[in-house]
Amino acid sequence: MKKFLAVLALSFILSVQAWAEVRVGIVFDAGGKNDRSFNQSAWEGAQKARDELGIYLKDVEPGDSSAVEEAMRAFASEGYDLIFGIGFANATAIKNVGTEYPDVKFAIVDSVVDLPNVSSLVFKEHEASYLVGMIAAMRSRVVDGKRVVGFIGGMEIDLIKKFESGYKAGAQRIYPSIEVVINYVGNTPKAWNDPATAKEIAKAQMGKGASVIYAAAGGSGNGLFDALKEVNGRGPCFPKIKKGKRIDECIYAIGVDSNQNYIVPGQIVTSMLKRVDVAVFDTIRRLEAGKLTGGVNIYGLENNGVGYSVDKYNRKLITRKMEKVVNLFRKKIIAGDIQVPDKR
Repeated sequence: MKKFLAVLALSFILSVQAWAEVRVGIVFDAGGKNDRSFNQSAWEGAQKARDELGIYLKDVEPGDSSAVEEAMRAFASEGYDLIFGIGFANATAIKNVGTEYPDVKFAIVDSVVDLPNVSSLVFKEHEASYLVGMIAAMRSRVVDGKRVVGFIGGMEIDLIKKFESGYKAGAQRIYPSIEVVINYVGNTPKAWNDPATAKEIAKAQMGKGASVIYAAAGGSGNGLFDALKEVNGRGPCFPKIKKGKRIDECIYAIGVDSNQNYIVPGQIVTSMLKRVDVAVFDTIRRLEAGKLTGGVNIYGLENNGVGYSVDKYNRKLITRKMEKVVNLFRKKIIAGDIQVPDKR
């Protein structure tokens, strides 16, 4: 009898522990959690919270936008404590389900949903894009008598125009006459996962003389990386010194959202970091501490919510002088001395 009661008590304790565990659900957008960009960054932040904070984590990759709301409602009905919608396209679903379940907490990345139980996580992408635009200009070379850099956007929306505007302004800060060629993959959510079209755009921009190309296109950005491999070869493409002169015939990319430098080592000058991982982890940490409230949370240069990457894969492509210039302007932006445009 005593053994039975002991087993029963242990079962009860384990049951209480299971229910006491913070449960977090995350619903991705069209690119999926392994897009090596925006979604993957969010997933890395959620995994870090699982490993370090001991939360229970479950994710859904709907594939079809019509299934997003259904996935969120399923999480809410099962009593999850926090439900993430990754991407602006999930805003309507968050608003609908968040209204139905006012006692459940939600978080939306890249959009603002005005509900007391929703945390809206937004970023100053234009600020970091300005910095990588400066880097692009400094790494660019003269082709047929002019300097050209490229920009490939995913879906042509105001959000991605923030990347475009900051990038163009940063490049022109270095060389006012530099040409910035701008193209978008499309006007529907499919534009986030169409590397074939992005590859065609990249090659067309290279044909116009673009020596550095920045892609803010989610999974479609992999098309730019494929184009680089075809043009430069698969190995590192560092400048060479011949007879005291720098010889650089490479074409380079700039990654986006997460650190993508490793994808084509020595051919990606840097990556614009949009720290979705930090925002996701921070939101879960505040939930776990009982301090999560609804409202808008802004991530910019001043709180390391955005930035650019330097590591072993691109160290030879960013000189100390380039870093010094970029970091000087980073400080000026944070201080408010430079207002980076966030629209055309």
